[in-house]
Amino acid sequence: MDAVGVVSAYVESLDGPDREAVAHVLDRARRTVPEATEGRSYGMPALRYRDSPLLSVVATARHVGVYPFSPAVVAALADRLEGFRVTKGSVGFRPGHPLPDDVVERLVVLRREEIDAMHAGRPG
Repeated sequence: MDAVGVVSAYVESLDGPDREAVAHVLDRARRTVPEATEGRSYGMPALRYRDSPLLSVVATARHVGVYPFSPAVVAALADRLEGFRVTKGSVGFRPGHPLPDDVVERLVVLRREEIDAMHAGRPG
């Protein structure tokens, strides 16, 4: 499922504040889970961990969307997401009002823990 370079190529295709915002979130995610690989999930460029989608970050016309591929992860951080666009499975922000680094890191850690639990045969 890995597609080497697909995330990096996506970031390179962006310009200006969108590129900086997407790259920053992905950098925080990579620092948090350095063993993450580049690939795709649900058609989006995504970081993957243990062959499961970890995080996707995509610029749209209205915002930058962060997709941790888990409604439970988004719900677990609801108290930290006030002021951001939140759906069941994503968090949206504008480049001028980014997600705090600690929130990005917590999203990634919680998703990694879900994936680890899944691989250990435990519910996430």
